Amino acid sequence: MSLTNQLIATVLAVLLGLVLSTLYILSDSSRDTLLTQLESHAEDSATHLGLYLAPYMQQQDKATIATAVNAIFDSGLYQQIEVTDGQNNTLYSKAYDTTATINAPAWFIHLIPIKPPEKSRQIAYQWQQVGSIHVRSRAGYAYEMLWQGVRNALILFVSLSALSALMLSWLLRHLLRPLSGVEHQAMALSRREYIEQPTLPRARELRRVVTAMNLMVRQVQHMFDEQNRNIESLRNTAYRDSLTGLNNRRATLSQLTEHLEYRQDFGPASLIMIHLDDLQALNNSLGEDIANHLINSCAQTLQTLSQSLGPHVIGRIGGADLVLLAQRRSLDDWQLLLTPLLQQAINLKQQQNKHDTPISHVLSIGIASSDVPTTAEELLSQARLAQQEAEQNRTYPIALYQTHQHQQGWSEQWQQHVASAISNEQLFLQQQSLVDQHCHCIHAEVFARILNQDNEPCQAGDFFGVARDLNLLEKIDRAIVKHAVQHLKQHPEAAPLSLNIANQTLTEPAFTEWLLDTLANSGETARISIEINETAILTHLESIQALRRALARLSVTFGVDNFGTHPNGFSYLYALKPDYLKIDGSLIRQLDQSDEDRFFVSSLISVAHSLGIHAYAEHVEREPQLQALLEMNIDGTQGYLHGQPSALKG
Repeated sequence: MSLTNQLIATVLAVLLGLVLSTLYILSDSSRDTLLTQLESHAEDSATHLGLYLAPYMQQQDKATIATAVNAIFDSGLYQQIEVTDGQNNTLYSKAYDTTATINAPAWFIHLIPIKPPEKSRQIAYQWQQVGSIHVRSRAGYAYEMLWQGVRNALILFVSLSALSALMLSWLLRHLLRPLSGVEHQAMALSRREYIEQPTLPRARELRRVVTAMNLMVRQVQHMFDEQNRNIESLRNTAYRDSLTGLNNRRATLSQLTEHLEYRQDFGPASLIMIHLDDLQALNNSLGEDIANHLINSCAQTLQTLSQSLGPHVIGRIGGADLVLLAQRRSLDDWQLLLTPLLQQAINLKQQQNKHDTPISHVLSIGIASSDVPTTAEELLSQARLAQQEAEQNRTYPIALYQTHQHQQGWSEQWQQHVASAISNEQLFLQQQSLVDQHCHCIHAEVFARILNQDNEPCQAGDFFGVARDLNLLEKIDRAIVKHAVQHLKQHPEAAPLSLNIANQTLTEPAFTEWLLDTLANSGETARISIEINETAILTHLESIQALRRALARLSVTFGVDNFGTHPNGFSYLYALKPDYLKIDGSLIRQLDQSDEDRFFVSSLISVAHSLGIHAYAEHVEREPQLQALLEMNIDGTQGYLHGQPSALKG
């Protein structure tokens, strides 16, 4: 019960006690008054009847006596009137029907005992005793009069009490409204929402409470903001290049490894290495500030270009080296895209050149492309060889690493095979378990695979890029959802499933509507989780928030995948409030060897827990990694340490 209702109930209880006590006292007083009145009526009636009936009693005129008695008796005040002669013989007697109903509740009659008064009068006529008159008042009349007064008082009390309760309720709610605001502030604070009450109440005590709460909200907000700034500062120090703001060498290599060797989500990919030629000579001739400005300008131009290339990884891996990983394109396409960057670098250097000597080129660019899964180290080595070749070529400073690798990824036959398999839903699902601190399965993440032309399973990197280029990712996601729902229905004992929705699919409004309808009609919403990549969330934040609310209404768990690497940080968590997040594998890989990674991951886990969000780690492959995560109070881990992906089964 709320404080307002408790106060109202207490006040009404006190009033009720006072009224009942007052009613009892008034009833007792009224009873005495009624008895006195009845006694007076009885005495007056006996006297008046005696004076009037004296001659008729001497004559024993029973008819006249009866007429006079009946006239008085009909008033209802009397239980009995009896007239007797001098020898005590009854001349006439009239009594009230004892079986007649009294218009008062039985409990009231038992509660208030009434003894009706009786009066007798000796009658004399012409100095001779002619008889007596006995009058006894009726108790029922007293009960009826007394109950009528009590009932009217009760009706008035109830009416006034109801009106008073409404007024009191309004008054208390108005006075205690600041306390409701404080409660709202406290609940919002638990969700890391910072709300202050702008209007202070007039009551001194309540004003102090509201002021103290507003102060606490500001202090907690400052504390959390300071924590976030510290984490962001650590991120920038550990993973960002201080000059360009891009990923530094460590973060770039880690993300290249993550995408090329683990996720394999690029499909055929190109790695561009951009080298600022003879950086030392530039520093000596133009000065370090100008050289840094040139590097930074090239980095910002490259970053702007990368935004139009879809999924990418960009970073600075050396003083003079920038790299960009993106979806594979032909040499002609890359030359068209990179020529403005080359010209910008020439113009910037020409502006600072104190001599009129024309500048042919400033940058050398090497490109290495791969259509099949490869390692980050191999692709970087190939790009470096191509860059060195471009640096020696004074004609055009862009070179492509030549390779004779099998071009399965781009063959028309392979594209037709992938399109046919996806369109006909010839997919099979694999699962990898996410386990808690006690090795109990939380859920199993689902991966889609197809068979190649030799009828052997192929990895995501072998067909994912083709599916993306052919706009077939939505069909893959639809097939995954349908197969997962069917699996859960057929295997009630199976672990819950986590389904990862592709970035491209999320841009299709029809898919979102279909997904919600399918889940709502599945009967398995409590055993399904939907995961979305952090980059996709930040790209489509408003639509993802709407999807998250719709999934919450269906009791479908929602998670953020690949968390912690996006340069925009994690402030979106406060509004999105996912059920869990999976820390990106690039932050986990060196966790047992890097103090910076351990501190940063520990901070991410703390932020998640402070928002009531479960924190999981993916790509856990070694026991030291697991032990370090358990010490950080991680909620769950996933990776080869717990087993490789296996066929989806009950």
